[in-house]
Amino acid sequence: MASIDLDRVLDKAWADRSLAEIMEAPAAALKGVSERDGELLEEAFGVKTVADLAELKYVRWAQALGALAAAAK
Repeated sequence: MASIDLDRVLDKAWADRSLAEIMEAPAAALKGVSERDGELLEEAFGVKTVADLAELKYVRWAQALGALAAAAK
C-alpha cells in the first residue's frame, strides 16, 4: 500500500487529523484549494467535503483516463 505525506496534501490545520475527519473536512482542507475554490466546487458540483470530491464522477473519469493513457505508453 502506498503511503502519502499528509503535510504535502493538506492545510496545516488538517494534517494531524484522523482520516475519517479529513474525509468529512471541507474541500478547502486540501492544500491548494482555497475557500473560494471550495465554494465554487459546491456551486458547480455539490461538493462539500473531501469525500464528496473523491467520489465525484468527473474526478473518477479523469483518473481512469489518466491511468489508461499511462498504461498505453
